[in-house]
Amino acid sequence: MSEPFLVGLVGARGHTGRELIRLIAGHPELMLAYAISREFAGRPVAEVAPEDNDECIFEALTPDEVARRRANVVILAAPDGAAAPYVDAINTDGADRIIIDLSADYRFADDWAYGLPELNRAKIRGAKRIANPGCYATAMQLALAPLMALASGVPAVFGVSGYSGAGSTPGPRNDVERLKDNLMPYALAGHKHEREASHHLSGPVRFMPHVHPAFRGLLTTVHIPLKEQLNVAQLKELYEQKYANEPLIALQDGAPELKEGAYRNGVVIGGFTVGVDGKSAAVVAAEDNLLKGAATQALQNANIALGLDELTGISL
Repeated sequence: MSEPFLVGLVGARGHTGRELIRLIAGHPELMLAYAISREFAGRPVAEVAPEDNDECIFEALTPDEVARRRANVVILAAPDGAAAPYVDAINTDGADRIIIDLSADYRFADDWAYGLPELNRAKIRGAKRIANPGCYATAMQLALAPLMALASGVPAVFGVSGYSGAGSTPGPRNDVERLKDNLMPYALAGHKHEREASHHLSGPVRFMPHVHPAFRGLLTTVHIPLKEQLNVAQLKELYEQKYANEPLIALQDGAPELKEGAYRNGVVIGGFTVGVDGKSAAVVAAEDNLLKGAATQALQNANIALGLDELTGISL
């Protein structure tokens, strides 16, 4: 049996870090080398993630210490703005290792591969620097990509996500009492995922995010004006052609509900609808914001960059 690839995890305490530990523990070719959490430093990783069987202890490593530690892949699951010191240190002392950053810090960088495999697989293969897409940006891009060439105007996207998308730092958008029996709109213009999707789809998108009381799950409903008339069969055929060989994308006739995306490693796209004049279309995409929206996609990118089968360690 060959030696496993070693993975270093920065930001192991958060919701996404927890999912990454679980996925790495179940991966036949990966092993957790270290997990960084200043708050949990000194505690066994298994206390937080029982799936971890590598007897790791949470550590509080500096960027320079991370750069010196042995790892084939370093996954940065830290908040926006925190990645640069680790990237700079690794560029100096361990430039040959793979970095996968889950923050928004490098999603517009030309020297980083944008890690949405279903739309950008060729650039991820063999890449050393991969920017994981945002959770909303993943769902809306997959829902819009087959139609962008036919757009006659700016698509509008209504999004709703579980409060885990707001992270583990307390705030209004993860305040369970405030969210009870509630739906909270926020960042209704210029949201970072709006800018991200617009950039990578090469066309403007308007996005209206909301947070709901459940912990996880994400839903986007996209509406797009069309240059030419389509019927429902033609609309669905565009998606079948685009995603015929994508095992993590499931297509269905009815509109998926938010709960259909929760705990799922892929994305469900459906609800294919056209306007009465055939000149507009509506499509719904559901995913888990912590999985295909973050941790599963990071694992998918690691597999591709390492030359492994893309779905190793990812259940369907």
